Amino acid sequence: MPKPYHKSKKQRVERPSQKPDTAQNDKASDKSKLKAEPVFVSKKRLKDVCPLVLENKPGDDYALLDSGNGLKLERYGKLRLIRPEAQAIWQPERSKNEWKNVDAVFTGDTTEEGAGRWAFPKKQLSETWPLSWEGLNYLGRFTSFRHVGVFPEQAMHWKFMEEKIRERVSKGGEFKVLNLFGYTGLASLVAARAGAHVTHVDASKKAIGWARENQDDADLGDKPIRWICEDAVRFCEREVRRGNTYDGILLDPPAYGRGPKGEVWQLFDDLPHMLDLVRGITGEKSSFVVLTAYAIRASFYSMHEIMQEKFGDCHGELQSGELVLQTENSQRRISTSMFSRWVAP
Repeated sequence: MPKPYHKSKKQRVERPSQKPDTAQNDKASDKSKLKAEPVFVSKKRLKDVCPLVLENKPGDDYALLDSGNGLKLERYGKLRLIRPEAQAIWQPERSKNEWKNVDAVFTGDTTEEGAGRWAFPKKQLSETWPLSWEGLNYLGRFTSFRHVGVFPEQAMHWKFMEEKIRERVSKGGEFKVLNLFGYTGLASLVAARAGAHVTHVDASKKAIGWARENQDDADLGDKPIRWICEDAVRFCEREVRRGNTYDGILLDPPAYGRGPKGEVWQLFDDLPHMLDLVRGITGEKSSFVVLTAYAIRASFYSMHEIMQEKFGDCHGELQSGELVLQTENSQRRISTSMFSRWVAP
């Protein structure tokens, strides 16, 4: 299990002051001063379990129907959608008629977070529509940035998390989950349904509002979920100071983002400090920490090695690799993201 976390004068968990230096000829040195010094640099290593490919197969709730020419054809519930997919550099397998038989097509700016719009070839659809994952109801939504409120590949982590929570709760134990960059709350709802006390953190008021709608739609209003609209780094810095710990932590940061008070998040710059904080709120009875990364130019080994640096002195193993979607009635797969997760024995 992780060793208890104790702050010392040498261990800096808050970011230092970012006041600019008056010297103009040493900008590189000034920039380096803005970064928090590392707290955890383990000299040990966890057992390597990689590369590990976690594959989500098509089902009634969601299916990847086809992909190619920079697009993917998907089914969310009863609706068929076309969205951009930069990694689909091959040719589609299904016919042009099947690609034309869709309910919604994302058009306009097709970058990962770019603003765009939806076209509805058959009839105008409402902004939201009902979806479900293994009996958990939630809302899909046509957003201006091509996403619809759920990342189906994450279901592999949800199933893993459910098993860990239910195993402990069935024995009378309590399980506290922290969901950072929690978005529309599907993982939080899965954890709460399994019996966990959940803290959900996201910097977007709209995302928090959507997550609350999903909680109502799933009829989980009586479950212990704290919805917190705050910058994830600031929240974790406070939790470290308070000495709070969690049994399971989900960390799904964007490549770039802004907090509610203008805080800027850059994954490569800020992830080391973020993981220091996450390590600081990992307790002796903690079960897992899951890190997922999307839309970055890096190998999953980058995630693997920084997780080794921060969690190498814990017991258990480090599982790292990619999350993929298998195409319906095909052996073709799309890799959607990379992940690394520490798992206690």
